[in-house]
Amino acid sequence: MRILLLGADGQVGFELHRSLAPLGHVLPATRSGVLPGGLVCLRGDLHDFEGLSALIRDVRPAWIVNAAAYTAVDRAEDDYDSALSANGDALGVIGAEAMKLNAAVVHFSTDYVFPGGGVRPLREDDPTGPVNAYGRSKLAGEHSLHATGCRQLLLRCSWVYGARGKNFLRTMLRLARARESLSVVNDQRGAPTSARLIAATVAAMLVRIAAAPVQSRLMGTYHLAAAGETTWHGFATEIVGLAARAGLVPRAIPVEPIPSRDFITRAARPHYSLLDCGKLARHFGLELPDWREGLERCIAELADQDEERLGSVMGT
Repeated sequence: MRILLLGADGQVGFELHRSLAPLGHVLPATRSGVLPGGLVCLRGDLHDFEGLSALIRDVRPAWIVNAAAYTAVDRAEDDYDSALSANGDALGVIGAEAMKLNAAVVHFSTDYVFPGGGVRPLREDDPTGPVNAYGRSKLAGEHSLHATGCRQLLLRCSWVYGARGKNFLRTMLRLARARESLSVVNDQRGAPTSARLIAATVAAMLVRIAAAPVQSRLMGTYHLAAAGETTWHGFATEIVGLAARAGLVPRAIPVEPIPSRDFITRAARPHYSLLDCGKLARHFGLELPDWREGLERCIAELADQDEERLGSVMGT
């Protein structure tokens, strides 16, 4: 089975490259045509529609896994055309080419397609209503992909982080090394979800689909997020505490809770981002672990990386 992996150099793409490897021949693609470490790979740019179409036609994959996206939430407010091109219009191109090949698509969307005013975990059929340009661009991508009629797994994830790339976890670690205290918003609720958990879940879903008598019954939109809930302040506090115990930061500095009004960003954020993953559990039998478990694993991985780097320096 040939799997075309777009965005293979991102935090989710990196983990997918590993998790999908046992399932078939994974063909990684990045915007630059180069993987981390300098390895040459296929070039797949969501802004280059002709090149994207040609890539899919040349590879002729059974699955197209799109982990590429425009993810600069604040910048999207002033750069909406670019965000819409990558997150919205490109999905129409991907879906159309998938239809021609009878290929299936895995695409990642976001909790930001919702307005964020809920009081219970959000289900797949709850009304959408993004509060920022990034969310509107991602919702446009959902609509574009649906419109092609291709077979698809559309996975909405929340508060994604990982050991690589730009994300909240790595930002908190950097700040915790440089400051005496942190101030983090305490009135936005969600479930931090590791890139590794997302990748492992996708691999498990594809295995189950391959074994299903009627694969089309398992296609559709699903919410994919870790269990449990917290605030950004709660997440930051847990990061700093675990990192201090792992030796990634000098000490567990204080993390002060503040309201969103005291931390102004260019783009508004939804205040409630919890996703109901019951459909995923019913259709695939997958119960996802608490968010703290993924964070502990990610911190342990970062600590191991630090030890390896130190050992390399000492060895030289």
